Amino acid sequence: MIRRDVTAGFAFASFVSVASLWPWRTAAAAGLSEADAASAVRLALQRGAEAAVSLLGRPDGFLGNPLVRIPLPGALKDAAKLMKVMGQGRQVDELVTAMNRAAEAAVPEARTLLVNTVKAISVEDAVKIVRGGDTAVTDFFAGKTRAPLAGRLLPIVTRATEKVELAGRYNKVAARAEGLGLVKGDEANVQKYVTARTLDGLYKTIAEEEKKMRADPVATGSALLKKVFGR
Repeated sequence: MIRRDVTAGFAFASFVSVASLWPWRTAAAAGLSEADAASAVRLALQRGAEAAVSLLGRPDGFLGNPLVRIPLPGALKDAAKLMKVMGQGRQVDELVTAMNRAAEAAVPEARTLLVNTVKAISVEDAVKIVRGGDTAVTDFFAGKTRAPLAGRLLPIVTRATEKVELAGRYNKVAARAEGLGLVKGDEANVQKYVTARTLDGLYKTIAEEEKKMRADPVATGSALLKKVFGR
């Protein structure tokens, strides 16, 4: 676990540092061509994305992590309290567990698309990302991958939650409530809700690593910088 966290941090540090340096240093001074520098950026981004997927796409990646743990849909929270009072707490807990296990099962599906998105980043895009805000990398990923990933993850989430009786019951009630304007958006369907929260958790994990590495990139990335740039 510690080794994986260090790897993720190391990757993001290298991305921020490498991409930040090359616009102000000529290829000759750095000992690399612009293409080499861009390749280094893509490699670091790829490792960072893969590390985030690895952190979440495992047992308790969501359920055991309070930062990304998926709670019950808001429309179900009050009903869940009543169910627990009536001795039906097991069903509530079963649904929460199923939702988070579904997220853990679905996240690995994001790996390929994230990696392909990284490969498509141009040198110019890499510089814009690094010179953007604290979550420019995350925003780039979300803008390019959220819609297609939702389509890929939904079937996996559906298979993982459809066996839970309470999920089916909630969907029936929520569908009627949606028709009355009482429930809106993803909360009208457990599977769509979990898929959306899964993606939120994925991008949040990437963002947290990005913020940390932007705050102090050299501290954890200097070794890789020396290797890549020969410093």
